[in-house]
Amino acid sequence: MSKWDEQILVVERNIIFDNEKNNFYGFIPKSDEKVSNIRKTFSNYQVKRRGDMEEDPSYKQLISYTLVKDKKTGNVLVYTRLIGGGEARLHGKSSVGIGGHMNNVAEKNIDEILKINASREVEEEIGIDFQEVLDNIEFIGLINDDKEEVGKVHIGLVYIVEVDKEKINVTEDDTLLVEWLNSDKAKNIGNYESWSEFLKPIM
Repeated sequence: MSKWDEQILVVERNIIFDNEKNNFYGFIPKSDEKVSNIRKTFSNYQVKRRGDMEEDPSYKQLISYTLVKDKKTGNVLVYTRLIGGGEARLHGKSSVGIGGHMNNVAEKNIDEILKINASREVEEEIGIDFQEVLDNIEFIGLINDDKEEVGKVHIGLVYIVEVDKEKINVTEDDTLLVEWLNSDKAKNIGNYESWSEFLKPIM
């Protein structure tokens, strides 16, 4: 199946932002009232074809975006997308967020669906056991960036998880360059995609 035929979770922009009352730019933590209001709208999700949604800003695609840190050192996993992998609009950009589109999960509530999807992405990208991620992953906020072409059709659900970096196994090492950096070095990276730029204060 083409990636464009993938059936993904989306919510109408007008619903997510309550006709722009809850619109925001950048990262906002889960303690922010807007996050609480927006999270409640996720239960209004629809399942749509990804290819149709990429060009339709009247919907926001729900995207997991997980910051991964090493349990022992607190170092941040930073990766760079090489040519040939994933979203072409992000090639050459560095990122601290492992993520992707959300798919429906039968017989689960929306919070479980979102957490399962975020955990699966981490497992797929760096090989950490799914259940281990699921047991430790934590939602910390939201990202929105309507100034960027990619961002106009996506909203980021930001999670954090601590792992044992010795257990990681990067299956896409031909498309991803992975480094573990301390907080100061991670914050000094100059070619982050916009969503990772927003997360510098919490790296």
